[in-house]
Amino acid sequence: MKRDSRLSSVLHALLHMAAHGRPMTSDALAQCMRTNPVVVRRTMAGLRDAGFVRSEKGHSGGWSIACDLDAVTLRDIHMALGEPAVFAIGNRNETPQCLVEQSVNAVLDGAFAEAEDLLMRRFGAVSLAVLAADFKRRFAGHGDHEQ
Repeated sequence: MKRDSRLSSVLHALLHMAAHGRPMTSDALAQCMRTNPVVVRRTMAGLRDAGFVRSEKGHSGGWSIACDLDAVTLRDIHMALGEPAVFAIGNRNETPQCLVEQSVNAVLDGAFAEAEDLLMRRFGAVSLAVLAADFKRRFAGHGDHEQ
């Protein structure tokens, strides 16, 4: 089953950018994220449109944080990514004629909605600053200080 790991990847990149303290190139971010710089540019463009990052051209240019880490939540980032589906499971047929399948869909739809609501509330309670503080704590306790 293919998982959508964009949220995890973007959060990874944002924390590297926040810790770096100066603009990071798409190539440097791609290396951190173990992906292609084109993927980084495409993803960062969406975050730039949402006001979370900015890009600077030139010799010392690159991507940098453009927001207050305390004011941006995981939910905000999830929304900026286009609100990808949070579940890989779903109904077999969205508009079934079979009454049994309609019953199954009704129960599953309710459970999925409840679970997604819970997840989005949790995402809304976690700011980028909370993640950055956790990273700093882990970094300080790590012997060789590898990021």
